[in-house]
Amino acid sequence: MAAAQLDRETQSSLCAEFLNFSAKDTAARWLEASDLQQEVYQHLAAYVPRILCVGPGGGGGGGGGGSREEQREELACQLLLLAPLEWLLLGEEPAPGLALLQESNQPSPLCGHVFKVGEPTYSCRECAADPTCVLCMQCFLGSAHKEHRYRMTTSGGGGFCDCGDAEAWKKSPYCQKHTPAASRGDSEADPVSQLPADLVGRAYSIFSIMLKYCVDLLTWDQPDQLPAGLEPPDRADTYYCMLFNDEVHTYEQVIYTLQKAVNCSQKEAVSFATTVDRDGRKSVRFGDFQFCEQAKSIIVRNTSRQSKPLRVEVMHSSVVAHQCFALKALSWLAQIIQYSDGLRRILCQVGLEAGPEGDDSSLVNRLMINDSKMWKGARNIYHQLLMNSLLMDLRYKQMFAVQFAKNYQRLQSDYVRDDHDREFSITDLSVQIFTVPSLARMLMVQEDLMKTIIRTFVDHLRHRDLQGRFQFDRYTAQQAFKFGRVQSLIGDLKYILISRPSEWSDQLRLKFLDGLDAFLELLKCMQGMDPVVRQVGQHIEMEPEWEAAFTLQMKLTHIISMVQDWCCSDERVLIEAYRKCLSALSQCHGGLPDGEQPISLGLAGHSVDTFRYQVSQDKVSIHLPVCRLLAGLHVLLSRTEVASRFPEQLPLGELSPPLLIELPLRCLVLCAQVHAGMWRRNGFSLINQIYYYHNVKCRVEMFDKDVSMLQVGASMMDPNHFLMIVLSRFELFHIFSSADCRKRYREANKDLAQQNNTLIEEMLHLIIMVVGERYLPGVGQVEPCDEVRREIIHQLSIRPMAHSELVKALPENGNKETGLEPVIDSVASFRKPGVTGRGLYELRPEWNRHFNLYFHHYSRADQSKAEEAQRKLRRQNGEDTALPPPIPPSLSPLFGSLINLLQCDVLLAVEGAVLQWAMEPSGGGWTESMLQRVLHLVAMALLEEQQQLENIGASEDVTFSYSFKISRPGEAPSPTGSVLALLESLQNAPHLEVHKDMISWILKMVVKIRTTRERTTSSSAVSVSQAQGAEETVRDKDKAERKRKAEMARLRREKIMAQMSEMQKHFINENKELFQQSLEELEASTSTATATSDDSSSSEFTCTSQVCVGPRRVGGADSRQLVTCILCQEEQEVRGHGRAMVLAAFVQRSTVLSKNRRRGLPDPEHYNPLFMHPELSLGIHTASCGHIMHASCWQRYFEAVQLKERRRQQRLRGHNSYDVYNGEFLCPLCECLSNTVIPLLPHTHCPDRSVEHPTLEAWLESTSQQVAALHSSHRKQCEGAAEEAEPRAEPEPPEGFMVDFTPQNPFSSSIKEMVTTFSTSTYKVGLKLLPNEQDARVPVLVWATCAYTIQTIERLLVDEEKPLFGSLPCRQNDCLSSLTRFSSACWTAVPVTTTHTHFIKLLAALVPDSQVEESPCILDVDMFHLLVYAVLSYSSVHSLDQTGRRGIDSTHLHLLHLVTVAHLVQVLLSSTSAEVCMEQDGGGCGEEELSCQLYCTLRKHLGSALPEVTSGWQLQRCIRSGVLPFLRCAALFFHYLNSSAPPADLLVAGPAQWEALCSYLSLPSNLLQLYQSQHTVLEPLIHRWCSHPGVRQVLQGGGALVRFPRESNRLIELPEDYSVLINQASSFTCPRSGGDKSRAPTLCLVCGSLLCSQSYCCQTEVEGEDVGACTAHTFTCGAGLGLFLRVRESQVLFVAGKTKGCFYPPPYLDDYGETDQGLKRGNPLHLCVQRYQKIERLWRQHGIAEVIGHAQEANQTLVAIDWQHL
Repeated sequence: MAAAQLDRETQSSLCAEFLNFSAKDTAARWLEASDLQQEVYQHLAAYVPRILCVGPGGGGGGGGGGSREEQREELACQLLLLAPLEWLLLGEEPAPGLALLQESNQPSPLCGHVFKVGEPTYSCRECAADPTCVLCMQCFLGSAHKEHRYRMTTSGGGGFCDCGDAEAWKKSPYCQKHTPAASRGDSEADPVSQLPADLVGRAYSIFSIMLKYCVDLLTWDQPDQLPAGLEPPDRADTYYCMLFNDEVHTYEQVIYTLQKAVNCSQKEAVSFATTVDRDGRKSVRFGDFQFCEQAKSIIVRNTSRQSKPLRVEVMHSSVVAHQCFALKALSWLAQIIQYSDGLRRILCQVGLEAGPEGDDSSLVNRLMINDSKMWKGARNIYHQLLMNSLLMDLRYKQMFAVQFAKNYQRLQSDYVRDDHDREFSITDLSVQIFTVPSLARMLMVQEDLMKTIIRTFVDHLRHRDLQGRFQFDRYTAQQAFKFGRVQSLIGDLKYILISRPSEWSDQLRLKFLDGLDAFLELLKCMQGMDPVVRQVGQHIEMEPEWEAAFTLQMKLTHIISMVQDWCCSDERVLIEAYRKCLSALSQCHGGLPDGEQPISLGLAGHSVDTFRYQVSQDKVSIHLPVCRLLAGLHVLLSRTEVASRFPEQLPLGELSPPLLIELPLRCLVLCAQVHAGMWRRNGFSLINQIYYYHNVKCRVEMFDKDVSMLQVGASMMDPNHFLMIVLSRFELFHIFSSADCRKRYREANKDLAQQNNTLIEEMLHLIIMVVGERYLPGVGQVEPCDEVRREIIHQLSIRPMAHSELVKALPENGNKETGLEPVIDSVASFRKPGVTGRGLYELRPEWNRHFNLYFHHYSRADQSKAEEAQRKLRRQNGEDTALPPPIPPSLSPLFGSLINLLQCDVLLAVEGAVLQWAMEPSGGGWTESMLQRVLHLVAMALLEEQQQLENIGASEDVTFSYSFKISRPGEAPSPTGSVLALLESLQNAPHLEVHKDMISWILKMVVKIRTTRERTTSSSAVSVSQAQGAEETVRDKDKAERKRKAEMARLRREKIMAQMSEMQKHFINENKELFQQSLEELEASTSTATATSDDSSSSEFTCTSQVCVGPRRVGGADSRQLVTCILCQEEQEVRGHGRAMVLAAFVQRSTVLSKNRRRGLPDPEHYNPLFMHPELSLGIHTASCGHIMHASCWQRYFEAVQLKERRRQQRLRGHNSYDVYNGEFLCPLCECLSNTVIPLLPHTHCPDRSVEHPTLEAWLESTSQQVAALHSSHRKQCEGAAEEAEPRAEPEPPEGFMVDFTPQNPFSSSIKEMVTTFSTSTYKVGLKLLPNEQDARVPVLVWATCAYTIQTIERLLVDEEKPLFGSLPCRQNDCLSSLTRFSSACWTAVPVTTTHTHFIKLLAALVPDSQVEESPCILDVDMFHLLVYAVLSYSSVHSLDQTGRRGIDSTHLHLLHLVTVAHLVQVLLSSTSAEVCMEQDGGGCGEEELSCQLYCTLRKHLGSALPEVTSGWQLQRCIRSGVLPFLRCAALFFHYLNSSAPPADLLVAGPAQWEALCSYLSLPSNLLQLYQSQHTVLEPLIHRWCSHPGVRQVLQGGGALVRFPRESNRLIELPEDYSVLINQASSFTCPRSGGDKSRAPTLCLVCGSLLCSQSYCCQTEVEGEDVGACTAHTFTCGAGLGLFLRVRESQVLFVAGKTKGCFYPPPYLDDYGETDQGLKRGNPLHLCVQRYQKIERLWRQHGIAEVIGHAQEANQTLVAIDWQHL
């Protein structure tokens, strides 16, 4: 109470001061004061606590209470606090003064636009210095980059636009707006000098005072005291209990705690929680100290159980007020400096000026150091100010960067301890500083930045093992959290290394090498981490932690590559780095306990000394970064030719090749053994490590470098020695060193033999890689683009791939580039996508010859797929299936000796051994792929020899003589024949059919090489010709064999075809009678059809026989309808008294045709659906999959589904794709979502030609009599037996019309039951009520769904430009047919009087009836619904007529005529006269005259309410177009009701539609003849329709007027460029949380509303349950069904009800024909019209619920998405 009183007093005193206060006078007083700071502080001390944070509403982070309160505070702050400062600064009226400043300002060319959350940013992939250089949308559209390849992403908020920063762009740094003017002159001129001197002095003073005030208050830590000079004059006992944000507690925990602590409602608690999350703090209670302290203790107690408690402080209201004003003052400073660059520079000067405590005590420094102590809102505002000031002024940006680097270690430590996300930390500004190359180099030189970052990083990872390596194994949750935060340092390191220097200074070299030392220290901590030992005997108990080490490796991958790039750009740095890396590796090797047991190995006449080490028994690690860095640097020595130019400067003599290859070889052997299944007991962690080792994210700096290191070692060793060490490490030496040893193994243990076979395959593969992988610049003589091209060729050899798949398969560099685009078009052709799928690249045929089966980046699966695809291709092209290796590029000089591996004795011995084993059919002793690898190696060697021969010429110089060596027989211990002899004998071995082509290729190659050699030495030609002869015979034999096989295959095919043809003839002859009979029947039926059409062609209106309504209709009812049940496969005829057959169907509410989405959903209890408004704002749609079942079979099936649902465990009861409790099920055949069944009923009978056909007048008279009789009968029933006071004269019922007659139900009990089932389902869905069979609205809703479904299908056919009949799919055709026939019979399931009452009311809308009250106005009734209801309800009235003389068909026709005339009147009343009057075509005069006549009649009745129209042609056009949809719907309705065949003209889309339609409906083609011919009858009716008060009211704007024809609804128009949408969404704020940016803005595709989805702030209650904004919106916009586009995720969301939804591919594609859900790739996206049309078609066809059902059925994940919260 006291608080409220205080509040009122404060406000009234403020109002008085508002009036008396003069900002100008206050400023003048301050100007004369001797101590300005004291004056300003006194003013603030007096006013701030009275303006801000008075009462419970205040105390937010930046604002808190209601919007009105906030406006009052803003106004008071501006007038009483900020205005005097502005007067003081400018010395004049602020508005003109600031305008003048802005006018004279020369703005900086930097754009500096700070990005909002979710705003689109653009980065040019061709011109940006690095991926962090981005443009805002305006700058991008005005720049040259929009024509380049660019990347589009959404900002996380906080960065700014780099337009105008020349260092950020390789070219075109300016957009049109920011191009510096030529007249600027000296751009380095100090902007302060442009300002008047007195203004500079005042600005300096004010900025000093205000910035110091802000910094003091934001870094203030005493909740009860204020800084000196700010104490309030009178101090009240008013406190706030302030709750601060943290990233530990969830929303739910905070809401629950607040409800308990401050006794608020859930809604208030949600509002508090959202504000705390947004602003960083919020007051949750206001009052005296004790009151607030009590709330604090409850909050702390409740949140300290699982984790640290929420931070809560009790703060005095004056402290909170000053802190709030400090934030406003900072924002004010940021605004003021926008007007002038001079003022900006003064503020920078003030901020960076050293304070009294020395250099490090500047105001900006104090803010930085206290950053982690501030709340989120304060951080955001001062970061924004820093960006707008220091980072926009290049001179001060440099000074700030130095301060930032000096504090780097401290800031990072604070950040690691803090729990706020990085975007709210000052450390996030590193991206703005370190990515500027000149600043990064300056900081590296002056502040030793590279070393600082690495040291800081290593210091934070203190968990080591005894050898000093990182140990992540037993990480606690807190250490894991810390490790996650420390990784941001690696990002900073990446920023400073991202652009390598083009020029080096000695200082930069020195500091970079210092940094490299620190980096090597880091890598040494990683070398050998996470070692593994093979588990033997039992499985590993606990999976070891492996992810942290690989996370570190992945994060450092780009850094390692960048370090190599830097080294590569300067020779001195490269040599020094190589030395340092080598000594680091020696230190690592020094710690290895390897040299214990030296052993000597001998094979094929060579011996080598090594030591005993077995991967399968000793420790081995997959992490070898030092070793791999050395491999990279060694390759760079070769690439830059430093090795050949300065060999004396390199420590090459210190290298011990066996030591270099040792560790990488162990790693590769480990992979081989894992493949061989030797490490199964080590669990999944090892398998995952091997996977990532080869994975594209890591392989560049892991697997590839290991292969490179083996190449380095092999090029420096004797190849025989190298191979013996490889054999020894693969533990295969014994197999090749003694022949009997292998036999023993084979016989002893099958598993072991299999293991050894796999290891031999892997070892041979490794040799292929070591010799053959030359596509690395430095190893082979190639360019980087050749490497990328080769990757693409091999990926596309597997199968055609989408662009995104190719990008994923290629390694990215630090700039997120793969090098794909410049190369792709030369090797592949692009195939565009259709309406589904994505665009694919296919390899051009000429590149197939570059395919290498043993490409080192293939996984086993990829290799087999590629092999299969290539062999298939070769077979299609009629070539042999050999897949020889492609011709390799030449090796660099440093690696030149690698090719000697191919011709060394050890390899020949291995090849000979394998070929020898292959002589005998496999008994597990060798494998096909082993042989294949040997053949590949032989082929590689032969290609090398051929290359040398072709390049050098004279054979004396050719050092490579493989073809001679393979002719020599093998040596002991396996004295086999020569390799060549073995190959020749294997060529025709039957068990090697697969390899035959390859062996032939090798033999041909040998002959070719020998020929070349012979030719070059031109010696004895005899041997050559002999060899050639032998080769020729081999080739001829081959050809002859192939030819013979092809001929046999052709003969076999011809024989089979002849047999089939013979059988066909035989069958026709045997069944000649059958064929003859069916032909005759066909002829007969066609002739009868022509006869009938000839008969009835003489009629008054029409010239064709097909009529679907009236006495002359032709029914197709005599045809029997046989159907088969999909469940029991039994065939049955559809009969009224038979077993019920049903059709699975889905009934749903729909707004697809709605013309008014603002009309609320009706109140189900009191809603009367008898008259549908022409707006069609809510309809009921029925669809079916067309599958038929017995009713009894369906009931059994549905009961089984219900039972299964009940049995499902409660905890597994996620949201199913169907809701059994709402009667939903999946069709047993097609799994289409259904929720009811429609019973199948027999066709209508043919019309009885004997009955009379009365005129309209006679019919109206007799019907009126019938209605009157019904009225009196109903009255009697109501009054019952009670005697009347005075008897009333009862009308005489027409002859034979028996009012009391109860018609017999024409259906069997099972059909009756199904009639009730479908009727109640429609009732339940349509009204959202529990089923009630007695409700009079049941039949109306069935008729409603019939009418609405026909209307939707008619619209669909129009939109898709399809003919009215013949183009519907079977399922829709069957559905409409069953639904219409059912609707005509559903009256049998309800009391007859109910239907009679409906008919009476419906007829009264057309033929006014004095006994019916409140008939609707003609403009408020949809005429097609009226026609359907009237026709279907009349059946019950007709059943009372026992004379048999009156036909129901004539009633249908008269009802159609009446409703058509009413619709004509409706169309004319609602037509607009504003239509442009065009020149009339000739003809149709009669129709125009009659149109004018009718219009004049209407004007006569309505007078000035209707405008005057003189053009009859315009009226006639208006009538025809307006009535056409109604006629089309009526034709569909009567076609299905009466089973009448449609005329040929309506089976095609063409011009003669109108006449055919009118004749089919028994209407004259000039509809106005209806009015003309029955003028006397219709005139009084029209008069009555027009005189209804509602008509004049609607025409004068008092109600909704629907114009005809109604336009088809479409989904909203989307912009062609997706970034336009992102931009719209980025400026969208959450409607409920005070201007906060929405995190997930979502666009409704039906009405275009933007919603704040997936957030607490916008949850609302629907039917007693909290739902998200999208779900809530569906109930107002789509009757529970919605289509949305999640703008930031580029994802379409379908929602149905509260529990169902699915994501759907968006209609936006990039240039490669792919969607980008989540905007991960960032390619520009454009609207694909066809895909959007597909989504629109789904919506119009009411197929969304079905799509959701299928999606949920296909994706039964354990974690279900809560769709209702979106």
